Amino acid sequence: MPAKLPSNPERACIKLSTNAIPPRERANWLREVICREYTHVDIVSAVKDDMSQQLIIYPGDDLQLSVVQSSAISLQRLPGEAYLPSQDAYFAVILLSGDYLLEQNGREVFLQAGDMTLYDATLPHRIHCPGEFSKLIFAIPRTVMRDRVAGIDRCTALRIPGDQGIGFVAANFLHAFATQAAQLQAEEFARLSDQSLDLLTLALSAIRPSNYHLSRSRAVSLNTIKTFIEKNLRNQALNTTIIAQYAGLSVRYINDLFADEGVSTMRFVWKRRLENCRKELLSPLFSGQPVADIAFRWGFNDAAHFSRVFKQHYGCSPREFRRELGQGALKHKTL
Repeated sequence: MPAKLPSNPERACIKLSTNAIPPRERANWLREVICREYTHVDIVSAVKDDMSQQLIIYPGDDLQLSVVQSSAISLQRLPGEAYLPSQDAYFAVILLSGDYLLEQNGREVFLQAGDMTLYDATLPHRIHCPGEFSKLIFAIPRTVMRDRVAGIDRCTALRIPGDQGIGFVAANFLHAFATQAAQLQAEEFARLSDQSLDLLTLALSAIRPSNYHLSRSRAVSLNTIKTFIEKNLRNQALNTTIIAQYAGLSVRYINDLFADEGVSTMRFVWKRRLENCRKELLSPLFSGQPVADIAFRWGFNDAAHFSRVFKQHYGCSPREFRRELGQGALKHKTL
C-alpha cells in the first residue's frame, strides 16, 4: 500500500513540517507538536542530524485523521503523564510503509505495511520506528470507541492483518478515505468517518481476545441490541421494555449488559440521539430547520427536555451550539 499525502486541500486541515525548523531544534519542536496535537510523550531516540517529519491533520468530531511521514524515531509515554481532555482517545494506526513497533499493556505488536493496531493515548506506551516510515492515525474519543466495542481495552497493541479478511477491507477503505480527505466537503468527511468507525469496530471485534470477561453470548446480545437501538432512535416510544421484547431478554439482563460499559440503557439511547441531533445542527443541509424539528425527528418528544439534556452534554443550548459551532468558536465537549 503506497504512502501518499493528499494534495490540493479543499477542506480545513493543519499542515506541520520540520522543513523550516533548524535541525538542532527539530526534536524539541516535534515533541511540542505531538504533545499538543496528540498526547504527552518524550522522544527517546531519533536521527538528530537528519530528523524530519510531515503531518497533515484533518479534524473531526468523532474521528480525527492524521497523515504522517517521518524519519526514524522512538516515542515513549510514561505513567502518570498529564493529558488534555480533548486527548482522551484511542488511536487506530495503519502503517503505510516502513517498520513500526508498539508496546502497551504488556503486549508488543510489530506491523507490516497495510497492518493496523490500536492503542490508548492516555496510557503508557512505546513506539519504535527504526527507519523512515509513513502511517495514518485515526484519533477516536474514548466515549465513542467504548460505545462501539465492548472490551475495547483488551484490543490494544494487537495486530490486525491488512492482507486478508476484514482487516484488508478496513485498511483499504481507510487508506482510500485518507487519500481523498482533502477533496471532501465537511458533510462527506463526517459520513465517511461514520463508515470508517463501523469498519474499525468490525476489525477490532475480530481480534478481541476470546477470554474477554464478557462472554460471547453477552457480546452478541449487546451488539444486537445496539443495532436495534440505532435503527429505532427516531421512535419516541422506544424504551427498555420495547428493547427487551425485541431481544427476548429481561429488562434487568439488558441493563446489566450496558452496566458492563458504565452506562444505563436509556442513557445510551439518549446519548446516541443527542449525537445525531448534534450532527444535523452542524450540517448545512438542515440549517433552515427549527431546532425542535431536529429533536423530534430523533426521538425527543419535548423541546424543553431536549434543550436541558443537550446543554448538560455539550455545555450550551442547541441554538448556541448551532450558532457558535457555525462560527468555529466552540469545541465539542464529551462526557
